[in-house]
Amino acid sequence: MTSFPQSVSRARPVFWRDVRVLRVIAQIAFIVLLVYVGGLLAANLQAGLRRLGVEPGFDFLRQTAGFPIGEGLPYKPTDSYGYAFGVGIVNTLRVIVVAIPLATFLGVFAGIARVSKNWLVSRIASIYVETIRNVPLLLQLFFWSTAVIAGLPRVREAAELPGPTYLTNRGIYLPGSTPSPAFTFWLIAIGLGLALAIAVFVVRSRYQERTGRPGYPIWLGLSVFTSFTLAGWFLAPERPLVPDLPTLQGLNFKGGFSLSAQYAGLLFGLVVYTGAFIAEVVRTGIQAVSKGQSEAARALGLSNSQVLRLVVLPQALRVIIPPLTNQYLNLAKNSSLGVAIGYPELFSVGGTILNQSGQAIEMLSLIMITYLSMSLFTSLVTNLYNRRVQFVER
Repeated sequence: MTSFPQSVSRARPVFWRDVRVLRVIAQIAFIVLLVYVGGLLAANLQAGLRRLGVEPGFDFLRQTAGFPIGEGLPYKPTDSYGYAFGVGIVNTLRVIVVAIPLATFLGVFAGIARVSKNWLVSRIASIYVETIRNVPLLLQLFFWSTAVIAGLPRVREAAELPGPTYLTNRGIYLPGSTPSPAFTFWLIAIGLGLALAIAVFVVRSRYQERTGRPGYPIWLGLSVFTSFTLAGWFLAPERPLVPDLPTLQGLNFKGGFSLSAQYAGLLFGLVVYTGAFIAEVVRTGIQAVSKGQSEAARALGLSNSQVLRLVVLPQALRVIIPPLTNQYLNLAKNSSLGVAIGYPELFSVGGTILNQSGQAIEMLSLIMITYLSMSLFTSLVTNLYNRRVQFVER
């Protein structure tokens, strides 16, 4: 009878021959070396700054800025560097928050037009995308600010659009509104409606996931929010908002809401440029959906618009969202080019503070951290939505 040898236990090798131990030692050694080199660089940097008479630290942010900022939050040259830097951050956010929705709308429209069966619509969208994508953004910003905005009529000869809206070489003047004493009442109604709408959305979403039946969470939530908003408006003792129209007084318009020439040039440039890239992302996502899906939807009697809205786009979102996040991040970072056309955004204000204070390391660190925070927040929001889209996949 043949006997089989029992399993032989492998003796663990000595530690200097154990691959797992050697990997840990190598990683520890790399970290130690990295910390040592970083310490040397930091010590060398501090020594160089002291030789130049510059004391490292962020105490300089309390000093008086002494320079004007053309637009943004209420600001005086006697305010501190820290407050001036905050004004620059708010000016950057003003551009980003408005440009992202507009660029998304333009990109989705152009992306759908690119896959249209209408030859003229498809060719126009293709020309727009290919032209804008291959022209540097900085050149486009100069075009919008100097050739378009600066080419508008003077203030006294402003072009009037419905609204009324006035186009001038100093900027764009739009109708606005001012809050009345009843604005607080309306704001409370909006807050209650928003809270209840979120609750309805969550409840109906869970019902839809649990039963598989349509719960219409978005439409019901919007209905609740709209109802509270309208009820607060009409039940208020007076109109919560009073119209404030721009009127020509002297050498400029007073009242209403205005967009400076620099802001308008930067906004238009970012929207048109980023919209072209988003259009390619949307086109790719639509073409990634199998043609069988569209054919099956048409066989059920759905129209072309229903096929696109109910079948193609929901599936294309899973392909569109990840690269769309990159375009949002590029838009946020490209806003720093506003310094070239005189818009006082984050990089422009930070550069002025750097030149006056001489605190190069500190200011560059603050600028990088701010842009990093904006990018991380944008990525967080889009990734959460992307998970939601991927979660409903069956």
